[in-house]
Amino acid sequence: MRRGRYLLGAALVALPLLLALFGPLLAPPPGPRAVSFTLSDAHVLGTDFTGRDVWRQVLLGGRSVVLVAVVATALAHALALPLGLAAALTRRGWLEELLMRPLDVLIAVPSLVLVMLVASALTPGLLGLTVLVAIVAVPDAARVVHATAVEIAARPAVEAMRMHRESWSRIAFGYVARSMRRTLAADAGTRLVGALYLVSTAAFLGVGVAPDAADWAVMVDRNRPGSDIQPWAVVVPAALIAGLSTGANLLFDAALQHGGKGGATG
Repeated sequence: MRRGRYLLGAALVALPLLLALFGPLLAPPPGPRAVSFTLSDAHVLGTDFTGRDVWRQVLLGGRSVVLVAVVATALAHALALPLGLAAALTRRGWLEELLMRPLDVLIAVPSLVLVMLVASALTPGLLGLTVLVAIVAVPDAARVVHATAVEIAARPAVEAMRMHRESWSRIAFGYVARSMRRTLAADAGTRLVGALYLVSTAAFLGVGVAPDAADWAVMVDRNRPGSDIQPWAVVVPAALIAGLSTGANLLFDAALQHGGKGGATG
């Protein structure tokens, strides 16, 4: 059962990632625009309502969705991990409050609203959108790290390391972070799906991506009104986004089951 889940997750993730990485290298040069909803050798998925080749748009459209979401998820965890560990391992209550309470304020603001507010002032490109999505994900991720690390920090092993004057980084990253890697892996899967949703929704609204850009989310939004006539321009990019989200969670679930309880014990 676990092996089947792993293989299915790998298959669902592989295609969107490969298209995001290598699709632009394989994309044919742009040809003359001609609206043709029938499949042909020249247009294997037909064209959209502006005459653009759908297959070419699929090959070009993954980087702005997939890579932004993946990089934003990694960046969010890179920021949240030391923040949550610092709050959990400090013996000063005021410092823990100082680190965690501002995050509660950010969590109270819907992520999409925050993206729209910042975008209205800065109009970010793909790099700015990546950083923005990562920052939006940091409060939730930091709370997960903090809640898990507090329990681990109470173990006798941590107190023994402190008595032996081990460095903070060794305690935090060498023991506590290693002990919570299963939790971090599970959270990364959830965080990736949230990033995909946020990046796709932002693209629908024209945030960070031009309205006529070769982007899977933009393709879905632009071609949705005529999906009964030209379904491939909507179905293919939507399936790739959904496949990556579903596959990532299946992979993380399979990896967590394979790893058992794992981690260091106190």
